[in-house]
Amino acid sequence: MRTNLVDWVALNMVRGVGPRLANQLLDRFGTPSDILTASRSQLEAVGLKAETIHELKGGETRARANAEVERLGRLGIDVVVLADEDYPALLREIHDPPIVLYLRGAWRESLRQPCLAVVGSRRSSSYGVNAAQSLARELAASQLTIVSGLARGIDAAAHRGALEAGGRTIAVVGTGLETTYPPEHEKLAEEILAAAGALLSEFPLGTPPLPQNFPYRNRILSGLSFGVLIVEAAEHSGSLITARLAYEQGRDVFAVPGNITSQTSFGPNYLIKDGAKLIQCGRDVLEELPRSIRDPLLWPREEKTGSAHQRAIEPLLLTEEEGLVLALLTPDAPAHIDQLLLSTGLTPSVMMSTLLALEMKDRIVQLPGKSFLRRL
Repeated sequence: MRTNLVDWVALNMVRGVGPRLANQLLDRFGTPSDILTASRSQLEAVGLKAETIHELKGGETRARANAEVERLGRLGIDVVVLADEDYPALLREIHDPPIVLYLRGAWRESLRQPCLAVVGSRRSSSYGVNAAQSLARELAASQLTIVSGLARGIDAAAHRGALEAGGRTIAVVGTGLETTYPPEHEKLAEEILAAAGALLSEFPLGTPPLPQNFPYRNRILSGLSFGVLIVEAAEHSGSLITARLAYEQGRDVFAVPGNITSQTSFGPNYLIKDGAKLIQCGRDVLEELPRSIRDPLLWPREEKTGSAHQRAIEPLLLTEEEGLVLALLTPDAPAHIDQLLLSTGLTPSVMMSTLLALEMKDRIVQLPGKSFLRRL
């Protein structure tokens, strides 16, 4: 039976009580209510500082928690606590699970599917964005939920790939759920909710995007998922922290290989040398799933329509102009329309109609500034 929600929220709001200490206190005392009503001497005996004890025993924290619960209800944000039956099972297994989760959207439905975290550099290359979006699109179409961090670069590409496939995606954020960070991804967050995806945070409302929040966020990304796919990461990237956490949590680690001269390829190439599974297509990920989960995802799709990878390599009927333009495009180096016009000799009107046709056939992707990439 669910214990007092306000007490859970209050414990989660106490400064100086992070998830690890909160779990230790729950192991020692039993419930948040028991922690909040423990004597000062009992709290001192477990090593709590005087200021932390003052917050736990004072009425101000509980008043803030009451106000928080009321505001969450008005905003339509769900709260799941560690003692609830619908708390994510995989996340419960990690060493320091969040004691409170704030959620918006179709989170129950999204968590019923196997989850894969797809993360990478904020300063991503065109190749990285193309790879992340293509892989996420293929895997979401195979009924995996794509989990990422709503950050610039690879994270945003992973969410968008899942949305393109009509699949589910969960954005785990490092702020309170009443705000969006980065601000320019507010529309993306709305699209995730509109497409029956979800937003998730362990942080109370009003929490700003402090740098120290994101390593905490990263352990949830890996903790929710059976594995983590790294697409581009510099040597000291937060994505490598996520990979390390995944190893510690007993999760699979996958990586997309990159150009050895690229700074953002250091992370995935290093992980592959260290034993991470090299990923070239979505099927490479699916084949690492336990057989009971893997087979229903692979075989029915192949019987009906073929895998996404098979469809991607099947030759499509192209016009002469489409074949000419497609031959000039690569997945990693954007080509501007002026360059294509010069190389092909096509008129601007024919070029525009050709590019539109290739986009509709899902063979190319347009970038800002009238530049184009070939889809992986």
